[in-house]
Order: sequence, then structure tokens, then C-alpha cells
Amino acid sequence: MPRHRRRTPTPGEGERLTLRLESPVFGGASLAHAPDGRVVLVSFGIPGETVEAVVERPHADYLEAAVERVIEASADRVEPRCPLFGQCGGCQLQHMAYPAQLAAKEAVVREQLRRIGRLDDSVVRPIVGASDPWAYRNHMRFSTGKNWGDAGFITRHGRGLLKVEQCPIAVPWVNDLLPALQGKAAGLHQVQVRHNAATGSFLIQPAIAGLPVGSGQRTYVEALGGHRFQVSAAAFFQVNTAQAEQMLRLVGEALPARGSLFVDAFAGVGTFAVCFAERFDRVVAIEESDSAAKDARVNIEAFPNIEMRVGKVEELLPSLESAPDAVVLDPPRPGCHAHVLEAIATFRPSVVVYVSCNPATLARDLRILVDHGYHLDSVTPLDMFPQTGHIESVSRLSLAEPA
Repeated sequence: MPRHRRRTPTPGEGERLTLRLESPVFGGASLAHAPDGRVVLVSFGIPGETVEAVVERPHADYLEAAVERVIEASADRVEPRCPLFGQCGGCQLQHMAYPAQLAAKEAVVREQLRRIGRLDDSVVRPIVGASDPWAYRNHMRFSTGKNWGDAGFITRHGRGLLKVEQCPIAVPWVNDLLPALQGKAAGLHQVQVRHNAATGSFLIQPAIAGLPVGSGQRTYVEALGGHRFQVSAAAFFQVNTAQAEQMLRLVGEALPARGSLFVDAFAGVGTFAVCFAERFDRVVAIEESDSAAKDARVNIEAFPNIEMRVGKVEELLPSLESAPDAVVLDPPRPGCHAHVLEAIATFRPSVVVYVSCNPATLARDLRILVDHGYHLDSVTPLDMFPQTGHIESVSRLSLAEPA
């Protein structure tokens, strides 16, 4: 019978350190320095606290650690609402009062702009927090137990499944469904669940027998900005409807009231293209994903001034026949390809709105656009994912000297 080998700890792993936590970092950790000067990124702490932390992942130039004991607690420390907090990899900030979460996220955006982008952080506006930082997430992907069919989340170390009966950041509809999923997911890799309260539409993939509602839907319907959007199982759509409305407001405030040509780059299912089509004579939506583009074609049917182009933004944007008046960039976490930013510099649209989910790549790309003659008017952080370390933002750039 084969024996399971024990994992050999990396040198430094398990080391205990007494640390004073200094500042928040992207992802939800706090920055500290070990007594010998090593940089330590500490999970489950709050800047200003003194803690005992255990090293979990040593790296060549820094350490990752987690709080084991709080020696001097912050006034912002609260009891986590979820009993799985600290084991589950989904949330990083439930131990912080919500105003402190917002302050930490805004501070991270400011620090990334200064350090990576070498930009003046006075352009950062107050973060737009959620009216309710719980029960907001309407799209969940549950991992499954192959043998017993349990549904849950992978531990934050990626070494096992946590069965989840309730998730405090999920919308009530998802939590009502969760008990019915347990024991029915054997043999599946994941179960995807989506629901929109305004439309009543939902999607459960793959098809699962024995649920109190139907499953196996290929698409469902989202509502945003007074419009309805078909969304397929493989397509992206914001998971926090209330904060997505706030994002839409910020983008709308940043775009010009009228224009000739608007480009919605990384268009997804066509959200920005549809919501702002009436402001422009022509709209070009660019999306690489075939599934999202198929949804977008359905969603733009009532808008004859919107044209859908399928392909990589870095290939299609430079080939536009005429220069746009405004561009919305909404790239994935790695940010914009160099060819996208070069195309912006060539076409010189009067307004560029950059929607970002990664303040580090945002700062890098904003620096490039500023070096190409753009003025950074504002950066507004937006808390799309309360209780987590994720940070969204909406930035507006305009030509410093219009051509």
C-alpha cells in the first residue's frame, strides 16, 4: 500500500514573528518588517496592530505570514461573521470594520499610483462604498467533493474543500439554494450559480437532478442602467448589482454628453456600449470572448448605431477607420496590452475612461497615457467586493493639449 509522503517545509516556514503592522497592501494583507528587516505581508491583521504571526510562505525577498495572536488590537477589529473565515480563500477582511476596509482600499490605490505610476494621488476621490457590505454577490462558483457531492470553497491554501452551508456575502437566493446542492454534485468539477433579483432570472450550470428549481440554463438575464442583458454561462458580468450601478454612474459622469464615435473596449456583453449608445452617433464594441460577443449581439439588437467587432482589443483598436471621441477601457487584471495604449496615443480621443480591477496595472497604464500627453483628471475607487481585498476603480483622462 503506497505511503503518503509528508510535505517538507520550506526553510523559514512556521517561524513565529512579533510584528507591528504598518500599512495595507493590495490583496488585503498588511505590510510589516521583521526584526532583521525582512518585508512581511501579514494576513488577517490591521495596520497599527502588534501581532504574533506565523510564516506560511517564505520567498527570496519577502515573507507571507498570518496572524496567530493579536497582542495589541486595533479599535477597527471586529468579530468575523462567517465561521469559515480564515480557512476559506474567499474573504480577507471580515475582521475589519467596514469603514476601515474602505479606508484601507483607498490608501492602497493612492500608494500604487504614487509608487508604481509616479502620479500625484490628489486626483483620488473618496472611495464609493457599498450601502450593504453583505449579501451582495449574485454569482458564485462552488467547488465540489468528488465522492460525496458536497458544494463549497477551496481552502485558502488550496489543500482541500470546505463544505459551505451559508455564505454571508452571497445573495439570499444563492444561500437558499445551497443546502439543496449538498450531496448532488458528485463527479462535477464546479457548480456555477447566477441570479438577478430584478429580473428573477437565474442560471445553474451544469444541469443537476433533484434541485427545487431548474438547472442547465445556457443564459440568464441581468438588469443594469435600465437595460436588460443576456448573459451566458461563460460570459463575465459584475456580481454586485448595486455597486455595478454606481460604476455605471461614474463612467457616465466621465464620458462626454455627446460625440461622434465611442469605443467600448473589452466590451463583454456590451454593457457600456448599450448604456451610453444614445450619446454617440456611432459605437464600436470590441470583445475577444466568443460567448460574450454572442450575448452582446443579442443585447445590441435594438441599437442600430452599435457595431460589434470580435477579436483582441490590441489587434482591432489600432485598425479603426476613424479616431474615436471617447474610449472606455475595461481590461482584465493584467491591464492593457502595449498596443492598446499606443493606439490611444495615436488616435488621441478627447476622453479615456479606464475601469480597473487591479490598482497596480492601472497605475502602470495611467503613467503611460500621461506620458503620451493625457491629463489624469480623477481616480475613483469603488468597493465592488466588500469583505475581500479586491479593489475596483474608475479613472478619467483627458487630453492635456487637444490636437
